[in-house]
Amino acid sequence: MKNTILQIIATVKPTYGMVFLFFFLSACEEFLDVPAPNGQITQSQIFEDPHTAEAAVTTLYTKLRDNTLLTGRIEGMNVLMGLYADELDYYGSSGQPIETFYRHQIIASNSLVLNIWKRSYELIYMCNSVMEGLQNSVHLSTELKDQLMGEALFVRALTHFYLTNLFGKIPYITQTDYEMNQDVSRQDANEVYLQIKEDLLLSKSLLPSNDLNGERTRATSFVASALLARVYLYNQEWQSAVNESSLLLNESSFFILESNIENEFLKESTSAILQLKPGNAGQNTHEAISFIFQQGPPSSFALNEAFINSFEEGDLRKQSWINSVTDDNQIWYMPYKYKQSGNTGTTVEYSIVFRLAEQYLIRAEAHAHLGNLSSALFDLNKIRSRAGLPEITSGSAEEVLESIYRERKSELFSEHGHRWFDLKRLNKADAVLSPIKPSWRPTDILLPVPESEILLNPNLLPQNEGY
Repeated sequence: MKNTILQIIATVKPTYGMVFLFFFLSACEEFLDVPAPNGQITQSQIFEDPHTAEAAVTTLYTKLRDNTLLTGRIEGMNVLMGLYADELDYYGSSGQPIETFYRHQIIASNSLVLNIWKRSYELIYMCNSVMEGLQNSVHLSTELKDQLMGEALFVRALTHFYLTNLFGKIPYITQTDYEMNQDVSRQDANEVYLQIKEDLLLSKSLLPSNDLNGERTRATSFVASALLARVYLYNQEWQSAVNESSLLLNESSFFILESNIENEFLKESTSAILQLKPGNAGQNTHEAISFIFQQGPPSSFALNEAFINSFEEGDLRKQSWINSVTDDNQIWYMPYKYKQSGNTGTTVEYSIVFRLAEQYLIRAEAHAHLGNLSSALFDLNKIRSRAGLPEITSGSAEEVLESIYRERKSELFSEHGHRWFDLKRLNKADAVLSPIKPSWRPTDILLPVPESEILLNPNLLPQNEGY
């Protein structure tokens, strides 16, 4: 192991590469007794220099983009939870781990489930390592330390948010001590949410209101508010959801709902709250590579026909955000929110993590639960009008809520598992999926804790029901 690590060290370029290497080595217990090679940047050095400290935090976004559950690649939630819900149909090879998401035949040794768990906790470890380095820093300015600390807190909260919604009870990890982390127990979801909110509130207090690099690719206080609004919605804290989403919706100097839905996923979109920037100039999004296919039948997955038929007549999103190919008189449909696949020479699109339309729908739903139906309809109709649909002018609270749920289905499809999480939190998964998924069981509401992780740490028991 030590020889392997030293070989890796020899190939890594200085500064930014060494920052990545620091994270790699920090997770390797055996490396603790290996002398630091010449040129290696230690933790204390990283967080005493503004450039390397910034690079350490930038690495968190790189991990989000490339290999955690938020990646646009096929191992991310866009695809996996689209298959798990009712958005995507599977056309790939039989017997693949990804097929088990579609058929609801997941077992605790599923490699994709293990990837979600392990890569998420690797990212959380990196967040904690950043925070510990910042806490011990002497030479960074208070302003920079606060910003970077706020960003790490946000990414930690975001990752735990998705983990608890996928697995239910999870450990909430807040430090890097291996001895303490190796035998942690799972916490109830309500305890996890309390810590998520605590992290986000602190993050929000530390972060600036605007992205200092002039884009929307770093966490800001508004980004923290966007996740907080969603957290409040999921926890049925209706007034808090209204208040938090309103912070963004009322801030027209930063955010404006794109009137033309063709612009929604461009890198300059005024609706974007947080985006992930491609790794190299000229590249576009992983989402486009994952979803776009040129001929039928598709080799992996396509949009479900019933989902396609659920759009209202004249919905511009169906025209703009869905594309199709025809072969032998059969039509297959694909998500087409991101239209530039691969390296096109010019970067046109960034991957969206949060956008303004969701905040309108969060506030609409919360208003409806509070009995503020006119306010709920106002927010709902902002989204409908932009999609070329007639306004809804009246209805009972239940009718308005159902309209909002339908709008979320049409607006947020193929984005980070929104559809699945809505079915789950609204207790609709069994009613919607049992008629169309022969292997569906009510216990599928949660993924299994990976079997290999339980073998390493029996304190993660009991396993989720059904596995």
